Amino acid sequence: MACSFRQAARQAVLFAALIPWAGAQAQVQAGPGTWSGNQTWASDTVNGGALTGYYYWPATAPVLAGKRALVLVLHGCSQSAAGDVIDGAADKGYNWKGVADSYGAVILAPNATGNLYGSHCWDWAKSTHSRSTGHSGILLDLINRFVSNPQYAIDPKQVYVAGLSSGGAQTMVMGCLAPDIFAGIGINAGPPPGVTTLQIGAVPSGYTATTAANNCKNLAGANLPQFSTQVAGVIWGTNDYTVAQAYGPLDAAAMRIAYGGTYAKGVAATVPTGGSNIPYTDANGKVRTSEITVTGMGHAWPAGSGGQSGNYVDATKVNYPAFVMDFWFKNNLRVARVAPPSMSSCSAGVSGSTVTVNGAASGTIGSYHVVLNGPTPVNDAAAGSGASFSKAYAARADGYYSGSVTATDSGTGLTSTACAIAQFLVGAPPALQAPANLAVGARTAASIALSWNASNGATGYNVYRNGTKVNASAVAATSYTDTGLAAATSYSYQVSALGNGGVESARSATVTGSTTSGFACTTTSASNYTHVQAGRAHDSGGYALANGSNQNMGLNNTFYTSTLAQTSAGYYIIGNCP
Repeated sequence: MACSFRQAARQAVLFAALIPWAGAQAQVQAGPGTWSGNQTWASDTVNGGALTGYYYWPATAPVLAGKRALVLVLHGCSQSAAGDVIDGAADKGYNWKGVADSYGAVILAPNATGNLYGSHCWDWAKSTHSRSTGHSGILLDLINRFVSNPQYAIDPKQVYVAGLSSGGAQTMVMGCLAPDIFAGIGINAGPPPGVTTLQIGAVPSGYTATTAANNCKNLAGANLPQFSTQVAGVIWGTNDYTVAQAYGPLDAAAMRIAYGGTYAKGVAATVPTGGSNIPYTDANGKVRTSEITVTGMGHAWPAGSGGQSGNYVDATKVNYPAFVMDFWFKNNLRVARVAPPSMSSCSAGVSGSTVTVNGAASGTIGSYHVVLNGPTPVNDAAAGSGASFSKAYAARADGYYSGSVTATDSGTGLTSTACAIAQFLVGAPPALQAPANLAVGARTAASIALSWNASNGATGYNVYRNGTKVNASAVAATSYTDTGLAAATSYSYQVSALGNGGVESARSATVTGSTTSGFACTTTSASNYTHVQAGRAHDSGGYALANGSNQNMGLNNTFYTSTLAQTSAGYYIIGNCP
């Protein structure tokens, strides 16, 4: 990766050279499945220093058109690729690795060169942007290095960019400047082109979505027609007081104007956890923009569970990498959709200790993959080929088995969805075992959700609360929600398995779950004086202390403002609801 920096005069030629390569069928090789060490890619003659950073090359196969996607991820001010974006020892950073594995995508995580605006920001607020110089130039060069290297098998039609804050603003710049390169963008709390660093906290008077769209189209220049196949996602938090929340919908509206045509606003849909997404479709019924508001999130990258918690990364809210990758892949308008093969049937037959697996699929099938789970497992990626197959697996140990069959097309390399083989038995049935891993899930003031592992040979399950069976009929699934419970009360649970002939196993290990109090946490932001007057806090020696927790909020006057969360009756803590 440490190749020399290509001169600006050559860049347009190199990008043009990608077009014939796009039609070639590259052999997709597995990557190491780990983040690279720190790379040095290119010199920045404008901002100073060299572009450094990391890349992630997955070991998994790509899921669209047999080629890999490439995602450029841009950190915010006061962040770095190593410290915040990539996986670390304690957390998963921005949380891109998991979705990269799921989609077989390559991720780029560069560091902003120079020290713009005193916080290592991207140069989004410049009055001019160029495809050959500054941050835009070196980032486009970085993309070209990966797309033009056949070992990564990048599809030029599957190149995306996303970022937070200055990285979100730079994302919009990149999407506008090079709509021919980026099939999709993901803007997180990013001001649009034409806004200055002094205007990030409020939309300037007279600045509208049309203003932003015109600035965007001016950046695109001769590549304006490429907007017809680009999609854009925008996300922001309801507690973001760093970048004006109004920039979120303004950015999305600006991109729709740049894309041209008319749009229909969709129905808001819930995005776990705390998000609400509004899609907009064009006149052809294609989703072109997504607008997500995240309740209670401040100025941060929403990484989802496992991500970093701190320094403008929030692991308690929406998993935006998972959402935006799904949004990009489902709505990419540049990749021809080739249908994967389809399994039409699969089954398993038993004769003594031999299991014979059969299957059939549509398409030009180069290989069938058989997986059997049980006492003597099978993982056979070369079970057969053609329209159908039958293969025997001898000397299987006694016990219960289940499995699946998938088919891979020899021409496209695409794989079918799995055809499930129902549970079957080899030999005499073993004793029915109690369900394992009984666990308590979601709880409310009146209900507790339970889940457990399936027991081999089970036809259903019984659920016991405090020693008494609570289900009227056998539970078919491996989950159950116990309702009609008292608030703020602890209950113990066990589960047993049911077999043919009314056989019931021993009960599982006991787990304990408690219903919630039913109290809904609320937050209030006000001056300390107002909090005291309203009974949320009290005065002690001229300081305001939160009632219940006694946390010191500062001086008891109108000049100090605090946010208090009421977590139970008469109990307040400083900050938002947990």
